[in-house]
Amino acid sequence: MSRLDMGKIITHVALLFLVLIWTLPTAGLLISSLRDKDQLAVSGWWTALTTSETLGVSRIGTASDQELEGGEYVISGNLFEGDTNKTLSAFGLSNGEPAATPAGDSMEMRDGGVITVSGNGDFRWVSPTEFTHTRGPRVFYLAKIPPRFTIDNYIEVLTSNGVGRSFINSFTVTIPATVIPILIAAFAAYALAWMRFPFRGVLVALVVGLLVVPLQMSLIPLLTLYNQIANAFGAADGKTYLGIWLAHTAFGLPLAIYLLRNYMAGLPKEIMESARMDGASHFKIFTTMVLPLSFPALASFSIFQFLWVWNDLLVAMVFLGAQDSKLVLTGKLVSLLGSRGNNWEILTAGAFITIVVPLIVFFALQRYFVRGLLAGSVK
Repeated sequence: MSRLDMGKIITHVALLFLVLIWTLPTAGLLISSLRDKDQLAVSGWWTALTTSETLGVSRIGTASDQELEGGEYVISGNLFEGDTNKTLSAFGLSNGEPAATPAGDSMEMRDGGVITVSGNGDFRWVSPTEFTHTRGPRVFYLAKIPPRFTIDNYIEVLTSNGVGRSFINSFTVTIPATVIPILIAAFAAYALAWMRFPFRGVLVALVVGLLVVPLQMSLIPLLTLYNQIANAFGAADGKTYLGIWLAHTAFGLPLAIYLLRNYMAGLPKEIMESARMDGASHFKIFTTMVLPLSFPALASFSIFQFLWVWNDLLVAMVFLGAQDSKLVLTGKLVSLLGSRGNNWEILTAGAFITIVVPLIVFFALQRYFVRGLLAGSVK
């Protein structure tokens, strides 16, 4: 085997490893979100296709529930309380010995009589003397649960108070905050790539320098400036969608201009010169030639910007606050999980809801992603 072939094998194995690292958590999250909440609480997602065994406990009837049958007193019922998805394998009277007696057999009770429990959870507690207890004893059991998938977790999350509205709010924030910087950056990138004017190199260097400015450093000054402008125009409440659109536009413009400028500068110079010789203006060249040719770069930045804005919580909380009418999906799910964080089914379904839209956007534009990213980064 040649050294070149060995290098290809190593490269493919490394790529496969990276794909698995990113794919397995997403697949696990999806599987967990579709599992029954009882199974999710006791086993991992990798056991989703196998029968799981769980420990349960049920308190059976009191003396008031007894019936006289053939000279014997009987208390009957079902340990599973109507849950037909379980199959009992064994039962017992203590947590330490939940499998003391196999399903279908009988065992003596402390309050007298004998109890028999079948595989479907039905039990009969029979005694020759009348029952007198006022508190039903507990029966522990081991039950097998076959794989069960459901969309109840998603229904519970989406029908929770305010989640649907927050889903719409996220689109209200994300779509304009993605489109606006693309429009501005496209014009600026063309000017920096093909138009000659003083200090063009300084502006390009300034754009590159803005790429390293931390968001946390500029967030509060930007909010202060926005509030001052809003107060100057008599706006009583500065927390509006316009504010967050402008904020995301400001934070996204440096990367957008950098990517698009480098891509447009790499377009064939002969095409531009031919268009100018035919009398085309810069605006005509930009709209009819440069924009269609720059679609891969535009798609690449759209993915970046959409993912960032959709998953954002910090900027949304600063510029929109915690208003229920304007709270985005990430903020609403944080509050939902804060009050119901022990419910794993809520956690998994809510988490997958937040990533399903970005996944759709990425797969819709992924064929342009690498081409546009590389062309916009290397000149």
